[in-house]
Amino acid sequence: MLGAGTMGLLATLALRLRGLEVCTFARTRPPYLNSELIEAIGGGYHSSQDVSLMDASRDHGPFDLIFEATGYAPLVFEAMGLLGKNGVLVLSSVTGGGRSIEIPADKINLGFVLGNKVVVGTVNANREYFEMGVKDFSQAELQWPGWLAKLLTHPVRGLENYAELLSTLTETKGAIKVFCEVAPVP
Repeated sequence: MLGAGTMGLLATLALRLRGLEVCTFARTRPPYLNSELIEAIGGGYHSSQDVSLMDASRDHGPFDLIFEATGYAPLVFEAMGLLGKNGVLVLSSVTGGGRSIEIPADKINLGFVLGNKVVVGTVNANREYFEMGVKDFSQAELQWPGWLAKLLTHPVRGLENYAELLSTLTETKGAIKVFCEVAPVP
């Protein structure tokens, strides 16, 4: 797993629910809430400030599945080189800007063709996926009670506090999910 933001946490959760061993890589050094949430469900957390993906691959890889949720496109090409044979790289983040990097194109091409590897982009926006998400959330609550509630880190009460909501969304460090409580919970 590349990334420990909201998508990375939820993808780690979905993979752990299916019994997969998950190593999540992100920039922030532990301990912090996201690393603790990953470890609470049996995943491993590694900071890219402490270990490179290449070094982690030697310890944990080569990887059968890499789910990218970082928003940092250059990491995708590094991840391509760390997939095992028949491996799949799933790209879920949308990146912007005009970054350019130099890549070992022939090496990547050769590795993908001879290793039968796949790169796929994903969008999870149909009813079936939402229903699967609800099922996963129900299973997660049974397996790790209270874990999902910890994702809701920054409530803002009332729509009239939209300015606070926007500033919390854009300026708060450590926010996993900022949300608006439209009405008091009975």
